This record gives sequence, C-alpha cells and structure tokens, in this order.
Amino acid sequence: MDMSFPPAIQAIFTFTHPVLMWGMLGIGLYALKLGWQARRIRSTRGEERKKLARAKPGQKHFKIGSLYLMLVVIGTVGGMAVTYVNNGKLFVGPHLIAGLGMMTVVTFSVCLIPFMQQGKQWARDIHVASNVLMVGILGWQAVTGMQIVQRILE
Repeated sequence: MDMSFPPAIQAIFTFTHPVLMWGMLGIGLYALKLGWQARRIRSTRGEERKKLARAKPGQKHFKIGSLYLMLVVIGTVGGMAVTYVNNGKLFVGPHLIAGLGMMTVVTFSVCLIPFMQQGKQWARDIHVASNVLMVGILGWQAVTGMQIVQRILE
C-alpha cells in the first residue's frame, strides 16, 4: 500500500510536529507559571492573596493544562504517524521514548485532579513534581527533535 503524499504536503506534515512541540514548550512553561501562582494563593494572606486571586491563575492553569494534554496526545500520535508515512517504520530512540514518556506523565498528572479537588496535598505535590518532570522531558525532546530536523534538512 502506497502511503506517500505529494512533496509539498509531506513537507508540511514533517515540519508541523517540530513547530507544535516548540510551541508546547512555551505553553508548558506558561502552565507551570500559572500553577505556581495558584499554589501561592493557598499560602498567602490579606491583600496580596486578593490580588493574586483576581487573576484566576488556577482556572487559567486548568484550561492551559487541558490544551497541553490535547497537544501532547496529538503531537505524539501525529509525530509517530508522520514518521511512519515518511519512512515506512518508526525509529525507536530517545525522541520517541521522550514523546511516549511525556504522554504517560501528562496522563498521570491529569488523573490526580480529582484528588486535588478533594484537597489532598499529596496529590498536589505529585502533580507539581510530575509536571516539572514533564517540562524537563519536553526540553530533552526539543533537543533530540532538532537533531532529527537537522538530519532531514541534510
């Protein structure tokens, strides 16, 4: 079965994934910032707390986190699909492992939300740690992805 696309379409598919992943790095860092601000609200009192709460960082964090979850799944599956269509196989290496690791960690992190809504501090702590880990994995994925892009351009 021939799964090839016209060269212009193939180039768009090939380079959409790296652009998406770099955008996700920015979104992930922004979500991390919002989550940190939401966490500060719980430990702050008085006028500063009111000022922080008016910005609604928790609600923004939840929305950005939902977008991030969607993009991780689309990016992982899409990247694997483009690789398979372009090469007829997947290359098991650091980039693929990082992508699958990110999808696993983000899913695990999201599964903690019901416990966090019940006020479980252990769930908040694990959520924060897993999200910091996820942004670190995404940074590693960005580096390994750029190595792949350089090979494609050569």
